[in-house]
Amino acid sequence: MKFLIVLIALFAVALAAPHEHEDADIVKLHSQPDNKHYNWDLETSNGIHQHEEGEVKDYEKDHAILVHGSYSWKDHHDGKVHSVTYYADDHGFHPKVEHN
Repeated sequence: MKFLIVLIALFAVALAAPHEHEDADIVKLHSQPDNKHYNWDLETSNGIHQHEEGEVKDYEKDHAILVHGSYSWKDHHDGKVHSVTYYADDHGFHPKVEHN
């Protein structure tokens, strides 16, 4: 159940990121999953960068995925770079927003 909550939170973050109405190409994509860990990096031609790492943790009665990552994008209207770093654990999703 906790895994599902974390997964839904991560999808919500991805959907909440601003969407520009331009086509973008993937210029970098790296993914490395295994049984207990994963990580991935993504970069697009319109300035979006994403990175995430996760690890399955076994607790006494349950399993959870501990996740940390970040994503950023450049606002094409004012040129500012917006960044979000986050972690998610069995207590929820914890974002930190930065605007440069």
